[in-house]
Amino acid sequence: MSDCCRVPINREETRFQCRVCGQKARKVRRLTMEHLLKEPALARLADHAYSFCATPTCPIIYFSNEADSYFHKGDVNVRVGLKETEDPVPICYCFGFTKKMVLDEIREKGYSTILDTIRAETKAGNCACEIKNPSGNCCLGAVTQVVLTGLNGHARGLSTKGEEPVRAPAPDCCAVAET
Repeated sequence: MSDCCRVPINREETRFQCRVCGQKARKVRRLTMEHLLKEPALARLADHAYSFCATPTCPIIYFSNEADSYFHKGDVNVRVGLKETEDPVPICYCFGFTKKMVLDEIREKGYSTILDTIRAETKAGNCACEIKNPSGNCCLGAVTQVVLTGLNGHARGLSTKGEEPVRAPAPDCCAVAET
């Protein structure tokens, strides 16, 4: 299993706040940014700590208040799923799964096998969330939320479009170790 699924959290890391949306953000590894920033943006990467802004409506992806440095959606070479509203909305960057793929499978079969596929691939050592996922973290929490939303909508006979995600505990793979 990849180390990306056991991300230690330092309580001090949450003090970073996006100056654009005002929300707290989690520190992101330089390695993640180096793999996902487009070449012109990569040249602007300062030697400071950066954070990932997870606010869906904020145009900022990465920022460093210390360096007064901001990277937008156009600066990264992947679609940032939590900031996207139109298909394809990526939810698993290592294996290419999208929100639509999960919801379509649930509509067709009544269940989804995508979580099992991701867990098996991760266990086999094929996960690279730390360099493929813009947040630098494991995707299983986000995928689980989409699956639960789809299953809840399917069970109630509702469309899964526009449903609020059901909050679920993170799978064991995504357990966060306190430091």
